[in-house]
Amino acid sequence: MADETKSFPLPSSIEVVPGTEAAQAAIPYYAQFKPEDDERFWFYNSMHFPEPMHHFDIITAEACYCALGAFNTRVHVLPTTKGIDHRVINGRVFISGVPVTDPEEIAMRQELFEQRAFYYYENWEPLYDQWKVKMKALIAEAQALPKPELPEWEPIETTHTGKGVAANHTLIETYRKQLTGYYRMWHHHFEFLLLGYGAYLTFFNFCKTAFPEISDQAISRMVAGMEAEIFRPDEEIKRLARRAVELGVDDKFHDGMNIEDVLGALDQLGGEGKEWLAELETSRNPWFNVNVGDGFYHYHRSWNDDLSMPFAALPGYIAKVKAGETIERPLDKLIEERNQLVSDYRELLDSEEDRATYDNLIELAHRVFPYVEGHKFYCEHWYTNLFFNKIREFGALLAEHGFFEREDDVFHLTHYEVEAAIVDLMLSWSSGSAPLGPKHWPAIVQQRRDAIVAWTDATVPPALGVVPDVIDDPAIVMLWGITRENLDRWLNAGDESDSRELKGFAACSGVVEGTARVVKSVAEIGRLQQGDILVCQVTNPTWSPIFQKISAAVSDIGGSMSHMAIVAREYGLPAVVGTGSATQRIKDGQRIRVDGGRGTVTILDEPVLEDA
Repeated sequence: MADETKSFPLPSSIEVVPGTEAAQAAIPYYAQFKPEDDERFWFYNSMHFPEPMHHFDIITAEACYCALGAFNTRVHVLPTTKGIDHRVINGRVFISGVPVTDPEEIAMRQELFEQRAFYYYENWEPLYDQWKVKMKALIAEAQALPKPELPEWEPIETTHTGKGVAANHTLIETYRKQLTGYYRMWHHHFEFLLLGYGAYLTFFNFCKTAFPEISDQAISRMVAGMEAEIFRPDEEIKRLARRAVELGVDDKFHDGMNIEDVLGALDQLGGEGKEWLAELETSRNPWFNVNVGDGFYHYHRSWNDDLSMPFAALPGYIAKVKAGETIERPLDKLIEERNQLVSDYRELLDSEEDRATYDNLIELAHRVFPYVEGHKFYCEHWYTNLFFNKIREFGALLAEHGFFEREDDVFHLTHYEVEAAIVDLMLSWSSGSAPLGPKHWPAIVQQRRDAIVAWTDATVPPALGVVPDVIDDPAIVMLWGITRENLDRWLNAGDESDSRELKGFAACSGVVEGTARVVKSVAEIGRLQQGDILVCQVTNPTWSPIFQKISAAVSDIGGSMSHMAIVAREYGLPAVVGTGSATQRIKDGQRIRVDGGRGTVTILDEPVLEDA
């Protein structure tokens, strides 16, 4: 039953932060809460949107949910769930699923699903190979889009070749192609993703029925030890560390180094230095086309745009190489453990029929699961970073013509407003008169810049609206860690504030005690010291270079199959995810114990005894 004395606030009760009303009103109408939304349950999607969204960045939620819903509802036709509705208030993205509850509709959708999904499962490898070709072609198209420019005079070739189109038309054409490509990317993103999760969920449900005592972590370990592109960037840093030692230039890399100075010193060194720089270029294209976030914010720049993340990891890896320590992901060990688990549980099945079903399900899960992480490299990282950089070029052009001060100010405009500003500039260039944007946009940009600051400081409820009696969507449980038990814990957060133990999902086994380092944004990653326990809202695969520094990880959000949980298992890092409030209840610098097997985090008394 829903909690009778406590409930999450209704959407209609959430007030816009004072002074940001105009910024809130500028968010598209279809992403604003409506009175009827009070009848639904919403939760804050802090896994993907842990920071308040700039107005342009909201396109990441819009394009994402357009594609997700299309494939769930219309393409693959998932039987029990359709798409996701989203709303944005105070810069925060709240989401609500659209379930299918009518048995007749479920049966109808099940028939359609089998016709569609089974074709993908049967032809997974060739279709996935085709998918990579499509994604690389889409990336090449975006890379080929021209830099937006407005010359004083149209080149003489326009008239001498009969081109018949002036430069200002290229602006709107290029901008619309950028948006079209971005929306298309998200369709490619979801072509396989939910089917990958679906195959695992089917195996998961079989195991839960056949082995009632089995833990979620044991099932997830049966698909560990994967090869996926998203792990390749970290592998490239390790390769560069080994090459630095082999070439004898390892002394150039140390904590606190100035990257430009290091690059200059290696270039001046010649020989071995230039050889290492050549190795760096090999790694950068394409593997450094990953950003430091999860691909949803324009300011989470790629490693290629800012080499701080990979270079910060080099000294640690170099020290381990020189000490003869392994820096490889424990792939062989993961596969050995995986195979042993699969074999051990198979022996517990009573019938040949059950064993045949089990074999088919785990074989399918192993085939499809690498996509669940691998796609992120092409979609959320390579393409998305390219997209934001292309929009940044329009920001530079508009800043050059006085629409605002800096190129990144363009991200304070919605994607509709950016197009309006571009049309304003096109008209001005056409008529020879001054654009109106320089008088219109600066005050609005400042207003929205202030709003981001205010929204960052505002308290965000973890959920809104009617509390469901049961959370029965396995994807919501596994990805976001939203369970009825967790909702009750969130509702009673104040009552548990004196407790020294936090509970979450057991993501990766191991018991570790150490110093908690509370990291609330990507910008704070640099504070991590060797042996710290990372405490964060959520992490993503591109943070893996810092895993060599930390001894364990704890997150507010996430379930047993969230990205953080998957990455922790792949690196053998003890982790607890989905605690709900770790970043609020754990103080930076406190000593804590993480039990990744039980899914608990204990705040230890201070001072800590030597034998603790």
